[in-house]
Amino acid sequence: MKVIFKTDVKGKGKKGEIKEVNDGYARNYLLKNNLAVEATKGNMQAQKAKDAKVEQQAQEEVEEAKRLKDKLADLEVKLDAKSGDSGRLFGSITSKQIAEQLKKDHNIKIDKRKIELDDPIRTLGYSNVPVKLHPEVTGTIRVHIAEK
Repeated sequence: MKVIFKTDVKGKGKKGEIKEVNDGYARNYLLKNNLAVEATKGNMQAQKAKDAKVEQQAQEEVEEAKRLKDKLADLEVKLDAKSGDSGRLFGSITSKQIAEQLKKDHNIKIDKRKIELDDPIRTLGYSNVPVKLHPEVTGTIRVHIAEK
């Protein structure tokens, strides 16, 4: 019997997948526990429509991330920090501070975990900081650290 999986079933199939399974397994376990539906013509068309909708949403997310990347490329985040004589900071600038300043100055909310600082910034001046906006899209924020 052909079934369309509604959820992931370990060892059998993933959500949205259409597979041939034993009749008894399908009737007694998959259909009974609402893990799958029988692959009739109507159900298959509904599944294709769902797949197309999910694909379109994924494409829109990528487009939105690309627009945000372009917007971030034109911005500069300015942070003030105390520093010593040689231009080295007392403390450091973290991704949390960059995210908060970006929200305050430009009203763009980015999760601090998406800001990819290898090491916290410890010197005055300009730095380019990568931001992972989407698994396929990475942008850059220009950060200016000035002395208080």
